[in-house]
Amino acid sequence: MRAATAITTLLCASLATLAAHAEPVKLGLATPLSGPSAILGEQVKSGAELAATRSDAVLVIADDGCTAEGGAKAAQVFIDAKVAIAAGFLCTEAVEAALPVLKAANIPVISVGVRTDSLTDLRDKTAWPLFRLGPRGDGERNAAASILTRLWNDELFAIIDDGTIYGRELAESFRASAEQAGLKPVFFDTYRPQLDNQVALIGRLRKAGATHVFVGGDGEDIAVMGRDAASLGADIIFAGGETLRVADRTVPPATGTLMIAPPEWSDVAKPEVRSAFEAAKTMTDGYTLPGYAAVEIAGAAARLAASSGKPVADMLAGQDFDSAIGTIRFDAKGDLVESPFRLFRFDGTSYLPAETQ
Repeated sequence: MRAATAITTLLCASLATLAAHAEPVKLGLATPLSGPSAILGEQVKSGAELAATRSDAVLVIADDGCTAEGGAKAAQVFIDAKVAIAAGFLCTEAVEAALPVLKAANIPVISVGVRTDSLTDLRDKTAWPLFRLGPRGDGERNAAASILTRLWNDELFAIIDDGTIYGRELAESFRASAEQAGLKPVFFDTYRPQLDNQVALIGRLRKAGATHVFVGGDGEDIAVMGRDAASLGADIIFAGGETLRVADRTVPPATGTLMIAPPEWSDVAKPEVRSAFEAAKTMTDGYTLPGYAAVEIAGAAARLAASSGKPVADMLAGQDFDSAIGTIRFDAKGDLVESPFRLFRFDGTSYLPAETQ
């Protein structure tokens, strides 16, 4: 009798588990669908919706407007809908307002675009359950310093910046890293940005003997430098950050120009995912693929939590997730374990992956 009862209890538990697994995973998606960032929000939404249609996920979508008020309202929508996890949040203001509310409801967040370092650096103090799918704010600086210090170990290099906070931080980070490695630039200075030509600057760089130059500044300025160096017969390789990718190309970058940036996600997306986007007649630009990957990861974490009986946030930390844009793993703070920044070289038409050794 006791054995029959035990078997019945086990069977009921198994059926309950199967029933729970059969239920769709309910996920929140906060993204700006109004205001100046709406075009980016629509990219997140289209990618997330496509991912949901290819899984058992059900999306609860909220317009956070990239504002604190919108973020707080989105958080309450998710709580009322009893979502397992929230994704999206392109803007710091929105996610900062949402996190305390979602933390109280034990709803973790996968952000696709917020880079503010303090959001994860203060994890020990805030205990905010944030996991960042995009890079940190200091990711570009750290990657440029690390990559170029190794690459230019035996080169005569210069470091220049345009005087902006962005440019100066990039330049100073590389200089500090180089000095720690026992390297010293042959030239270090601030240049005047947005000039029609940089002939005078090229003359000073050539006089200093620089063959490689890291520029903390806009991609347009770097392109002008490359053009002027070529016109003066100066054999100089220029390198810069993400601004090279968004430069308007009025002046094309010089062939051989180096860029430190994350990849174009459409270039690294799985073939079957690209095919799904094509079939849905959806572009893979901007935040569409990160939006897709966020839903993939959120759904996988929610299912793991349901099967293990552990909190969803525990499932997100220290676990490999196979996503549309590659294997994703978050560290204990919620940042990516592996920086997405890579080295690219301009071949005269586009930036292609370059070896760092």
